[in-house]
Amino acid sequence: MKPLNKPTLRLLATILAAGLAAPVMAFDLDSDKPITVSADSARLDDGKGIATYTGAVELIQGKTRLTAERVVLYRSADGLNRIEANGSPARYQQPVTSGEGETDAKALNITWSASDKQLTFEREAEIEQNGNVFRGDIIHYDTEQRVVTAEGSKDTGSGPGRVEMVIQPTSSGSDN
Repeated sequence: MKPLNKPTLRLLATILAAGLAAPVMAFDLDSDKPITVSADSARLDDGKGIATYTGAVELIQGKTRLTAERVVLYRSADGLNRIEANGSPARYQQPVTSGEGETDAKALNITWSASDKQLTFEREAEIEQNGNVFRGDIIHYDTEQRVVTAEGSKDTGSGPGRVEMVIQPTSSGSDN
């Protein structure tokens, strides 16, 4: 992963201060709320601890929702430890923990890792919250440290993709 330059780090700090990334908490394995999965079809390989769901998959815990065309759950002796979702796009939604609104994230691939405490959005990734938008080819969110890192796409000959952020003003009473 390439390190971010100072202007980008300042902009990212502004977004974090505005609350875009802080509310994303992922699935809470310590919660007493169950994770419910529904899909058109499912395959469980109990020996390997892998459950694969396909066709309009919906994974819900409380008010946290993940929808995708395909979701794979990985379990170990300690319980659920990884979720991989694919769609066009896959979508992750969760109410904001402080204030009103909802975090709405989408990407072609979404991965949640309990051991790394990471939520990763890959390929056409976008996180939106209360009008603030964060886009990149890959967006990593450390759910414990509450740190976001993002990468643009690789250079395809027409130039590399870039990370884009849209930050709404904090007060609506100012004129430009």
